[in-house]
Amino acid sequence: MNAERPNGRGTTDEVADLARRAGQLAGWAARTGFALGRRLPGVETAERGVRQVERQLLTELRRRLDEVDDPYHAALTAASAMNRAVTDKVEATVTLVPVRDNHAEPLRAAMAELLNHSIGFGRERAREYFYAIILRQLTPDEARILSALSDGSPFPAVDVVERTGLGGHGRVVLRNASTVGKAAGVSLPDQVPGYVTRLIGLGLVDLDEEVPSLETQYEILLTDETVREAEKHVRRAKFVRRTIHVSRLGAQFWQACDPSLG
Repeated sequence: MNAERPNGRGTTDEVADLARRAGQLAGWAARTGFALGRRLPGVETAERGVRQVERQLLTELRRRLDEVDDPYHAALTAASAMNRAVTDKVEATVTLVPVRDNHAEPLRAAMAELLNHSIGFGRERAREYFYAIILRQLTPDEARILSALSDGSPFPAVDVVERTGLGGHGRVVLRNASTVGKAAGVSLPDQVPGYVTRLIGLGLVDLDEEVPSLETQYEILLTDETVREAEKHVRRAKFVRRTIHVSRLGAQFWQACDPSLG
C-alpha cells in the first residue's frame, strides 16, 4: 500500500492545506457579503469566479480525503497487489479476507480494514476519522447551510401535505422546505429541501416544533417557488410547520471544522 495514503506527511499536509484554502475562501466570501450584494455592478461576475475556485478546491479536497484512511480505497489498492491469501496483519488484529481466484473481495476487506482501525484508534483519532467521513458526504451548498445554522439560530421549515376529508393529512409532496437556503446563499435554491433532509439524516441538524416568533419567516417561506410548485400537486394543501437548528453533533462537527478558527 502506498505509504503516503493513510500515514504519509505529504498527503496529510496537502489535505490540511486544501482545507485551509477552502475555508479561507468561504470565510472571505461570507465577510464580503456576496449573498446580500448581488445587485451591485460586477458582483455577479466576481461571485461566479469565487464559486468556481471554491468548487475546484472542494473537489480536490474531496479527492484527497478519499485517499486518506478510506478502507474501501485501501482494500482495492491492496487487492491489486496481492497474488496470494492475506494473513493476519499483526498480532491481535482482524484477519483480512483471503484472495479467491486472484481477486480480493473489496467490501469484506474494507470491513476488515475498519475493524483493524477500531483496535488502533484512540478517542481523538476516532473522532477525526468520523468527522472526515461526514465531511466527504457534504456538498458545498450543504456546508453553507450548516454554516448558517452553526450559531444555533432556528430557521422555519414546512412540509407540504395533502389534506384529507377528516382534517388530517395524507401523502407528503414536499419535506423540509426552509428559508435557510436563501440565508446561506446556496447555488441551487430548489434543492434546499433535499439538502436539509440529508443534513437531518446525517445527524447534523435537528427538526423541532413550530416557533411562533418566526411567523413572518413562515409567511415568507409559503411564498417560496418550491413550496408553491409542490402546492399545485395536491387538491387541498396543508402546511406542517416546523423549525430546524443545528444538532449537538452538528455543533461539535462545526467546531472541529470551522475554517474561521484555523
